[in-house]
Amino acid sequence: MPIRRVIAPLSMTYAIVKFGGKQYRVQEGEYLLVDRLGVDENKTFHPEVLFVGGDGQAELSPKGVQVTAKVLAHEKGMKILIGKYKKRTGYKRHNGFRASLSRVQIESIGKKATRAAAPKAAAAKPAAEEKPKAAPKPKAAASTTAAKKPAARKTTTTKKAE
Repeated sequence: MPIRRVIAPLSMTYAIVKFGGKQYRVQEGEYLLVDRLGVDENKTFHPEVLFVGGDGQAELSPKGVQVTAKVLAHEKGMKILIGKYKKRTGYKRHNGFRASLSRVQIESIGKKATRAAAPKAAAAKPAAEEKPKAAPKPKAAASTTAAKKPAARKTTTTKKAE
């Protein structure tokens, strides 16, 4: 499936990402038409980054780099017509196929958000919001019925031969 570059790239940085088992070379601001993704429309997600390059630097399987992509729409591709024919038998079959595709926009290529910012925001919340813990419930009393006995074995009688 070809990549459709609609807008000129904003920077020279590029990345190779993985969408649905296929690899694509992407830049910021680029639109792609890829196989249908399991992400809802107008939602952002972060595909797996395999390589980051550009501006004289290259990094294979980078740890701190994240690509942000947004699913713009789910579409169907162009119809492909399939015809089967066997001579002198009258066998003719015609069929069509339209691929399910997703239009994706690459929003940014950059560093991952650090976790240090998240705890500071959580610490700013007042401690009064915490609910007091309830007293532990007493354990259920031991069951009054004894353990079940195994079922009695059935005895069968056999006829003796005379």
